[in-house]
Amino acid sequence: MPLYDYKCKDHGVFHQLATMADSGKPQACPTCGVASGRIIMIPPEVLAMAPEKRKAMEKNERARHEPHFSTTDSRAEEAEKKAFELKRSGCCGHRASGAHHHGKPQIIGAAPDQSNLKQQVIYLADGSKVFPSQRPWMISH
Repeated sequence: MPLYDYKCKDHGVFHQLATMADSGKPQACPTCGVASGRIIMIPPEVLAMAPEKRKAMEKNERARHEPHFSTTDSRAEEAEKKAFELKRSGCCGHRASGAHHHGKPQIIGAAPDQSNLKQQVIYLADGSKVFPSQRPWMISH
């Protein structure tokens, strides 16, 4: 049986074994016997976590059940969406730096140059893939 946390308003947190069906029902405080509701305790590491890390962990948890497949089309769509958001907000995308565009003109709505991302793929007879000369140190999937 799982161990659940409950909180008495006078005596604080206590732990009680309960079936999963009875986990939401109040349990009697071991000190005073008053029915006390179940609480869900959050570890302090989660509360003190940096917002960026928490956001990344939430995104990973969602992706566990709803994987995001990166394709050329989805990356182009994401770039268009980001460009639209930047255009709508009137911001160039730089946050803390005072230099905008690093002296280069920015074209809003232009897709990023992906010519250097193209890879040559060779399929072997056993169905495996080889990506020659791009990064010879990488292991193919």
